[in-house]
Amino acid sequence: MKRAIGIAIVLAASALGYPWSAHSTIGFAQGAPTNGAAAGTIDVHVHSYPDDRPRSIHAIDVAKLAKMRGMRAIVLKNHWESTAGMAYLVRQVVPDFDVFGGIALNLTVGGINAAAVDHMARVTGGFGRIVWMPTFDAENQVRVSKESRAFVSVSKNGELLPEVKTVIGVIAKHNLVLATGHSSPAEGLMLLRDGKQQGVRQMVVTHAIQSPVLMNVAQMKAAASLGAFIEFVGGSPEGQGAAARLDGIADAIRQVGVASSILSSDLGQQGNPLPPDGFGAFIQALRARGFGDRDLDVMSKQNPATLLGLK
Repeated sequence: MKRAIGIAIVLAASALGYPWSAHSTIGFAQGAPTNGAAAGTIDVHVHSYPDDRPRSIHAIDVAKLAKMRGMRAIVLKNHWESTAGMAYLVRQVVPDFDVFGGIALNLTVGGINAAAVDHMARVTGGFGRIVWMPTFDAENQVRVSKESRAFVSVSKNGELLPEVKTVIGVIAKHNLVLATGHSSPAEGLMLLRDGKQQGVRQMVVTHAIQSPVLMNVAQMKAAASLGAFIEFVGGSPEGQGAAARLDGIADAIRQVGVASSILSSDLGQQGNPLPPDGFGAFIQALRARGFGDRDLDVMSKQNPATLLGLK
């Protein structure tokens, strides 16, 4: 019955002329599979339409493509609103494929908002899994970007704000994932320490070595010692600086350890590969840098499954 209702909603929207594929500027045929590299994998960082900025594909099509490529699951991420409801609806249209969502605590959801997190956890289906601390509206993001605009703080004078600790308590209560978002390295470690103290079971440092986070190896090791996974995102596997960036990721993984590392795509931007294919290319790039199938499986299958509470 629930699936029938979800499909009915989608079909009704289609009947009203909603262009489900109008925003998909890259067809499936152009998203070349990378020799099955993504098969069985879980991508915990996928961007898609609907959004307020250009994306390469919408949520239904990215789930369809991921399923076609043999992937196990994806997590839909939006910087401005919860994707828990979107994950539920996509599952109605793309059956037998795991789609999850989350919430990023930016200004559009009220910033550090325990009520928003609690609601996300209760949305139909229970597919909201990840709580990202502020991303594009993070104080660290705004300062690193040298922008002059409102931001969301997680700490003051070297201490987490009380409302942040409250949110972490909600994350622990609902057995959600605590993700550090675009917090500074020092803030990220504070978040992880408090998460561990409050009993959060799964934690992850969001794209640890990418700007504006820019954790060094010692900080990533410290995060791993607190029980957090370290996320390494592939992004676009080509273009200026891509080879050096991938070399840096490979080196960091070797120092931090495969057991504490998670791979994801962080794709969905127009002009970049579609997320499942970019993710496959990322895995192939790491294979070319000496990582074997066992290590790649741990980082792209086993660890993300643990993060999401899957068997």
